[in-house]
Amino acid sequence: EREIGTICRKVARRIAEQRLVAGSGLAVTPEMVEEMLGPPRLRPEDQVLERTRTPGVAVGLAWTPTGGDVLFVEASMLRGGGKGLIMTGQIGPVMQESMQAALSWVRANTEALGLDAEFLKNNDIHLHVPAGAIPKDGPSAGVTMVTALVSRLTGRRVRPLVAMTGEITLSGMVLPVGGIKEKVLAARAASIAEVLLPAENEVNVKEDLKAEQLGEMKLRYVRGIDEVIEAALEGKLIANS
Repeated sequence: EREIGTICRKVARRIAEQRLVAGSGLAVTPEMVEEMLGPPRLRPEDQVLERTRTPGVAVGLAWTPTGGDVLFVEASMLRGGGKGLIMTGQIGPVMQESMQAALSWVRANTEALGLDAEFLKNNDIHLHVPAGAIPKDGPSAGVTMVTALVSRLTGRRVRPLVAMTGEITLSGMVLPVGGIKEKVLAARAASIAEVLLPAENEVNVKEDLKAEQLGEMKLRYVRGIDEVIEAALEGKLIANS
């Protein structure tokens, strides 16, 4: 909205200076946009691809008062042990609980994931949500946290341009969340190719979103964390820490 406003003001000034002729309409071409706003910034899909290049980074979706947004969750394992779980990124208490639940689920399912059951004995886990100047809270990044953790611990990268949202339980269920319309539209704006959503939120998609708003973006509905991991992570094992 701000960028469109900038273009409108620049066009109005050129008309006032008689550099453009006012008429019934004026076509704003891509060339005019670049001339008025400057060189293109980093494309959203390039940013997502760059951030998820290494294991341990997953893409979530967040609701904000001004609409949806893309949220990155980063997981790292540190040698030493003693601290257990480190949480950073100006996160609220509900999001901190989601991080604890994500780690607990991973620890309870180490055998199925092919992990050492005592991986925390000599290591600490650090979960970070970048953009630390922005307060963040809510349970809907639970599936993203589990995905980031499993990605880091197994060395399997998150598939390119996949984003997700959903609350988790200790038993591995994926619960519905709010703000689905805003989150899906934010994913579309970021050129996300596939979005993983809780199965119970399918009704929200059908009620609030039209096919033309989704474009070619694929929506996959999941009920359990195991479905999320299978859909989100690449199959090739890169490293097993």
